[in-house]
Amino acid sequence: MKKKIILIVIILVLITAGFFFYKKINNQQPTDEIVLYGNIDIREVKLSFNGNEHINSILVQEGDSVTKGQELAYLHTELLQAQSAQAKAMVEAQKQELAAMLAGTRPEDIEKARADLEAVKAKLVSARSTAERLTKLASKKMASEDEAEQARATANSYEADVHALEAALNLAIAGPRKEDIAKARALLLARQAEYTLALQNLKNATLYAPNDGVIRNRILEEGDMVSPQTPVLTLALNHPLWVRAYLSETDLGKVKPGMAATIHTDSYPDKSYSGWIGYISPTAEFTPKNIETPELRTHLVYQVRIYTCNDNNELRLGMPATVKIDLKHNEVQANKSIEVRCQ
Repeated sequence: MKKKIILIVIILVLITAGFFFYKKINNQQPTDEIVLYGNIDIREVKLSFNGNEHINSILVQEGDSVTKGQELAYLHTELLQAQSAQAKAMVEAQKQELAAMLAGTRPEDIEKARADLEAVKAKLVSARSTAERLTKLASKKMASEDEAEQARATANSYEADVHALEAALNLAIAGPRKEDIAKARALLLARQAEYTLALQNLKNATLYAPNDGVIRNRILEEGDMVSPQTPVLTLALNHPLWVRAYLSETDLGKVKPGMAATIHTDSYPDKSYSGWIGYISPTAEFTPKNIETPELRTHLVYQVRIYTCNDNNELRLGMPATVKIDLKHNEVQANKSIEVRCQ
């Protein structure tokens, strides 16, 4: 009886040893699947106005879903609207000035200049005749030298007026100088740039959502003074969204960017999410302490991001996730952007 008991014990010991040996050998064999554990990660944007003014109104609350281009908040715009109107008026005034230069001198102005010239020429003829007559009379002592000198001075004055009016007529016919026109054009461009800047400042008084996402935090309130360095809202973007996990050095050569993966969460145990390897860190780091056991904290690992789409907004920041990568049936796909993959 004792021999039977001893034999049974020996058999059990051999079976147990064989089981553990088989398990050890089996664990050393390459597997067709890699399982990673990580957390959901997203990008956040701190939104601020590109201007200095008091907040007029904020249209969203924490938790609100917003779409790209949606208006989120406004500043007071009374001063900005006045500056915009002033800049617009200066543009219109400069346009009219340039148009007048390009049109040249009006025919009526040229005719007036020509008539003024003819009138002064007639006065010059009369003044010269008077000066000649008085000069002859003065030589015969029939008129004073002062009268003759005064008549000659009057004639010289009319002659100078004729030269001036001739020059004015020539300028009127020639029109503005090309340098003056170029200066007017440049000034118009400067006025238009000022108007564009004023319109942009007015547009900057509205805060827009840069992408689809969820408002995480409402930092300031209506009436607060803001500047470009003062965040007003925090926006959690819907895309990109990924699982931040860590890959051991032994598995590094098995995984490549573009490989498909399946993501599971404890919140939705019966549901899986399709994902793909989007990033593998080029440098190693120590295993984060908040993820692995103390025995593994000194191991070197590589951060990997498994991107996925979040169409139903079920995946949240920090949510634990399990990632499974099938190595046997997994072809590397083109590394397209997440916007293209999630369309």
